[in-house]
Order: sequence, then C-alpha cells, then structure tokens
Amino acid sequence: MKRSISIILMILLTVFPALAQRPRGLTLSTPYPAQSVQVGEAVNISLTLSNRGLAPQIVRVSMKEIAEGWRATLTGGGRPVQAVYVDTDDSVSLNLKLEPPSGAQAGTYRFVVRAVGQGVQSELPIELTVEAQLPPQLQFETELPTRRGSPSTTFRYSATLTNKGEQETTVNLEADAPEGFQVTFKLRFGSEEVTSFPIKAGESKSLDIEVRPPKQAQAGEYPITVRALGGQAQALLALRAVITGQAELNVTTPDGRLSSQATAGQENTLKLKIENRGTAPARDIELSSFPPVGWTVEFDPKTITEIAPGNFAEVTAKIKPSDKTVAGDYMLSITARSEGISDSAEFRITVVTSTLWGIVGIGIIVIALGAVGWAVSRFGRR
Repeated sequence: MKRSISIILMILLTVFPALAQRPRGLTLSTPYPAQSVQVGEAVNISLTLSNRGLAPQIVRVSMKEIAEGWRATLTGGGRPVQAVYVDTDDSVSLNLKLEPPSGAQAGTYRFVVRAVGQGVQSELPIELTVEAQLPPQLQFETELPTRRGSPSTTFRYSATLTNKGEQETTVNLEADAPEGFQVTFKLRFGSEEVTSFPIKAGESKSLDIEVRPPKQAQAGEYPITVRALGGQAQALLALRAVITGQAELNVTTPDGRLSSQATAGQENTLKLKIENRGTAPARDIELSSFPPVGWTVEFDPKTITEIAPGNFAEVTAKIKPSDKTVAGDYMLSITARSEGISDSAEFRITVVTSTLWGIVGIGIIVIALGAVGWAVSRFGRR
C-alpha cells in the first residue's frame, strides 16, 4: 500500500512541474517568414494564430508595420477580417496577401503582423526580398550544323531556341546567307513559314530551317548565320552548307535549232552540241538514239571523256533513213548520259526522196503515157 502511494506521488511530482512549465499565450506563426519574390509579384502567406492555455477569446489582428507603398490584406474564410475567435488550445488559419506598388524596386521589405487578445499579444515579423527578373536570354542549339548536297538540294537543319530568362519575349528570325541562297523557317510540325513568334520564360521552341542554294552555285562550303532577336537579347546559330557540285547535261545544236533535213537511203550529218551547265565535270558521256524503224544513227565520237562545268563538246550524228522511207517529218530522240544524269532532245527530221528516184519516176510516167498514146493511135479507129 505504502509502495503504491509512493509511486503515485512520484508521478504527480513529475507531471505537475511539466504542466507548470508549459508556455501560455497567443502565438502567430508561418512556415516561411522570409521569402523571395519577383518584381511586380504579389504574394500570399499562410498564418496560424494559436491559443496556448488561455481562456477562449476574441483576438484582434492587424498590420503593425507595412513597407511603404505596399498593400496588406488579412483574410480568413476567404474574406477580410479584423478579429478572430480562438478557443483554448486551438488555432485559426489566416492568409496575408502582400501586393507591391507599381514600380517597386528590387530590395528587402519588412512587415509585422500583430495579434492582440485579453492582456496578451503576439507579433510576427515578415521579410520579402524582391529580386529583379532576369531579362530574356536566348540560346540557339543544333546537333548537325553542317549539311552536304548538290546545288539542287534543299538543306534542312533542326534547331532549338530556348528563352533562359524570366520574361516572355517575341522573337524575330533573320538569316545572313550568300547571295542567291534562300532561307526559310518553320516551327516543328508546322506547315507555315514564320519570321517571328512569342516565347515564354524558360520555354524552348523547335525549329526547322531550310536553305535553298541557287542552281548555279559552285562546289564549296557556304556559311549561313541565323539570328534570333528578342528585345535586347539575341542568339546566333552558325550553319554550313557544303555543295559538292553536280554536272548538268544539255543536248542541242550549235545554232539551237532542233530540226534538220535528210535524204532517204543516204547518210546525212547533224552537228550536235553537248553542254555541261552544272557545277561539276561530266565524265564518260555516252550518246544514244531512238530512231524511227529502219533508220541507223551513229555518233562521232560515240563517247566523250569529260566536259568541264560551263563548257561543251561537239558531236556529229550520222543519220541514214531507210531507202523505203516516205517523204515527210519524223522525230528522232538523242540522249546524252553520264554517271546517273542524262538529257534528251527531240529532233524533227524532214525526209526527202532522192533526185535520181524522182527522175526515174518521171521516166516511167513518160513511158506509160507514150504507150497509151501508141495504143490509141493504132487501135483507136477500129
């Protein structure tokens, strides 16, 4: 029995001092009493008003200190409040909205919230550090800045433009390219060409850049600089188009006429002019033809070793229509072919018959007419 009483006394001696030491009063608190915000940004701060061991009471809440020009609003339950009821060992949630004045500069601003109850009060200091927003900072990137192709190639590049700043901006696109080169821009998966577009802070835009060289561009490396301008920010992207050159054949005649005359049954000559209008040499050029049935066509020379860019070679075509060819116009196709490229021309060949055959024909007609006359004169009177 005595042992039980001793244990109870020991527990009471342990608990009551702890209860006696428990703090009592009003407490204003927030998880984040010091924060950083951007210029022009309003902020909402969650507050908690706690009643520790005091009788239930109405507590008035207000701003003891407000930074110059700022607006502070205390709300509870979604409405502005000036007082709250707090029960014993209970707490109430409040919200403090702080709005900066127009043109507020970067710096640290101090605020103090005060809660006043029955003979007790609590104050909560709050600091806001206003930081200037980083201006737009543009960055251009591409994985493959160099492309290769011929003068007829459309060089396509994929690029990414990123706004690393903290402000939205409108970007204008420009390109510095060699004379005659055409540069166009499209947003990825878009079909329309663009020259400007908005880009948000921290946003990235994927672009497709197309470069078309002139057809007569010589073989070599051509630099293209793409520039993105947004306010005071700009980003440059260095691209390169490597043109390897390509031959381009053209079949014609020295005077440009694609017509000629030939005599049936005889060999006739046609002078050809094989041009290389491309930017690379044309090598091992072979000539062929598609003549009417019964015709023969030979070339001298049949193969051309090489034609440099901008130069030409002359070839003689030996054309022999069949001796049975009737006089009239016929089409003859001649083709020049070299290493995967070719060109063809259609020639109108007007065939005439031989003069000898004409004389023979007239002779036959004269003999026939004479025979008819002789027959009439001898047998006509009978």
